[in-house]
Amino acid sequence: MSGEYHIQQVAISEIAERFGTPLYVYDGDVLEQVYQELRGLLTPKVELFYSLKANPNISIVHLLHELGARAEVCSMTELHTALEAGVKPEHIIFLGPGKSAAEIIACVRQGIYAIVCESFQELERIEAIAAEEGRVVQVALRINPSFAVKGSRLTMGGKPRQFGIDENHVIQGKEKFERCSHVDIMGLHVYMGTRMLEVEPIVQNTRHILELAERIEQHLGIKLRMVDVGGGLGVPYHEGEEPLSVGSLTEQLNPLFDEYKANHPDTRLFMELGRYLVGKSGMLVSRALYVKQSYGETFIVTDGGTNCHMAAVGIGSYVKRNFPIASLTRYGESPVAEYNITGPLCTPNDVIGKRVNLPYVAQGDLIGVFHSGAYGPTASPTHFLSHGSPAEVIVSGGEVHLIRERDTPQDMLGKQRLIHVSPSAVTNL
Repeated sequence: MSGEYHIQQVAISEIAERFGTPLYVYDGDVLEQVYQELRGLLTPKVELFYSLKANPNISIVHLLHELGARAEVCSMTELHTALEAGVKPEHIIFLGPGKSAAEIIACVRQGIYAIVCESFQELERIEAIAAEEGRVVQVALRINPSFAVKGSRLTMGGKPRQFGIDENHVIQGKEKFERCSHVDIMGLHVYMGTRMLEVEPIVQNTRHILELAERIEQHLGIKLRMVDVGGGLGVPYHEGEEPLSVGSLTEQLNPLFDEYKANHPDTRLFMELGRYLVGKSGMLVSRALYVKQSYGETFIVTDGGTNCHMAAVGIGSYVKRNFPIASLTRYGESPVAEYNITGPLCTPNDVIGKRVNLPYVAQGDLIGVFHSGAYGPTASPTHFLSHGSPAEVIVSGGEVHLIRERDTPQDMLGKQRLIHVSPSAVTNL
């Protein structure tokens, strides 16, 4: 069926007219369905954490928290976002390879569940801060394991990385851990990679992580109260990619988790997810400003470019392959031409989609980039050409809600300071 695209019976043109473009639109029903499907199939022995880095909008965080997700944060602002969204400190973990002293102090004072430590120097800093605060702080070790990751589009561990402490260094570091009197080494965290779409590699990696947890307990002589197996579940972006079969995945993962819990009943099991939970729910909506020809190719110049959707141009594992893109004005109509879709930036790299097959596109039409709920504006150079961040809305229960206002010129200039400096006199020789 062809016609204008709708989200929960709301016409996309109505949303665009009301809030302007470029615009991020999230479907609250899709977000909830994705979470509930996974939660319903995965054993309740595993707690789900939402990684705010994927989309830190406070309304998104609040909705996922209401559904039952805990929070994994990686910055001071993400910590404050989670707390203001209603997440209790004891349901928050903080990780990242470059934590500042101020961030560690905030974690200690807020009393979050665990700080995930990624280096021995960081451990020393946590110990010193905890001593100054007169507290004993729960710390989980992020380990860069010796086994190689499989099935990941972007590998985060198992090779030289800034993330975590190498497995052999952890095993050799027992004395360093024992010297800490204000740090309680109580957990283990491993994050192998991201954008995994095949079941077997995820199962294999999870099995290796659980085996690693048992080795660490034996070598360090401790009892782990937390094992975070990471996540990395993928969303299909490009042609030829198939969605991850969550049913098949949980069918194989659940026995692994059940067996581990049977042997370690006091250890909490965590899985952290970002992209998987929010990716499918979001869409970038832009408007065609101009349609032009250049040396035999047709370009659609839109108002939403890589400044608000850098992932679409190619970062990390994205290698110049198109996200799902469609005409929202003539949704479902048969393609008639190939288009290059660009943004408003003064750089030839501002290309959202190359040779995209679409129906006829006219000036003023709306273009949608689907599966864009993760790593959208917050992973993009929104200050380039001073366009600022786009507005963000969520459709929930058939109602459209603004969850982030569009940046204005006043917003962009508000933090700048004009200093009246006279130019130095130049003497012509």
